[in-house]
Amino acid sequence: MKRLGFVGIIIENREKSSGSVNEVLSQFSELILARTGLPNAKENYSVITLVIDATTDELGMLTGKLGNLPGVSVKSGLAKK
Repeated sequence: MKRLGFVGIIIENREKSSGSVNEVLSQFSELILARTGLPNAKENYSVITLVIDATTDELGMLTGKLGNLPGVSVKSGLAKK
């Protein structure tokens, strides 16, 4: 059963990891309802927030792939119903 949720992503090295993050997000684009991002070029990091509609398995695959990328931290949650 699909549920509404969020994914918070922090990219610690934009130049090194942002391309890989965007590739993963493209693979899971059917789950993403909204995306906002805050790049900080001066400090070389970015924060991305996603609103998703996904099953627990789909969320796990997305966050697992993102979390395995170097310099990327991920937190997520799904609505109870």
